[in-house]
Amino acid sequence: MRDMLHDLLRATPVHSIDEAVTVMTAIDQRLPDADGLKWFNRLYLRVTSGVRNAVAGPAFADPAFMTALDVVFANLYFAALASADDGDSGAPAAWRPVLACRDNRGIARLQFALAGMNAHINRDLPVGIVEVFKAIGGDPTDARLRKSDFDRVNDLLERVEAEVKSEFSIGLINTVDIVAGRLDDVAAMWKVRLAREAAWTNAEVLWTLQRLPRLRDGFLERLDGLTGFAGRGLLIPTCIAERA
Repeated sequence: MRDMLHDLLRATPVHSIDEAVTVMTAIDQRLPDADGLKWFNRLYLRVTSGVRNAVAGPAFADPAFMTALDVVFANLYFAALASADDGDSGAPAAWRPVLACRDNRGIARLQFALAGMNAHINRDLPVGIVEVFKAIGGDPTDARLRKSDFDRVNDLLERVEAEVKSEFSIGLINTVDIVAGRLDDVAAMWKVRLAREAAWTNAEVLWTLQRLPRLRDGFLERLDGLTGFAGRGLLIPTCIAERA
């Protein structure tokens, strides 16, 4: 992990969405364009800013839950970065491909954005959901309104993806088409929806296994490892990925 973020991460864990946005903004300003982490962080910053605006309005039935989830979720990202202080191997397995490949100029910006979402959604999000339910009460296996609020974030993700498409795509061929086998943008975002749906299901599994800590920890370890495996596939260098 580069020393360039060490001082910024001292401000974590954060306690509000505003604080999360402040740290992500500082990371965006600190990292050079040649650092692949910058492009996931920028995408995440835009989504987090959108959630901050949404919780201030009538978008969610339980804005307190969505606020708590957003803060916990952001702290898991910051913790992954901080855990790599002594080398990428110190981070969760899901995050190691992104952190290890940050300087690879053969990997496109959009690949880093997708690989970061893969790590954060498939590994961190189930953990975050469980943490929030533990903190504020309730049960993810019986939380229809909160699940509906959770699903509404998919629309925000689609809007942000459309905004960053040209910025994160380099050359004449969209990187999503290469990484995902020439799927179109809608199919690529549909995969994100499916990942978030699976994350909620995995949170339900983790919640149910609380009384069986050995099985719970084993399940999370396997999930972490499989997410890292998928991340390595998303970060296969492409011939058009040279970043400006």
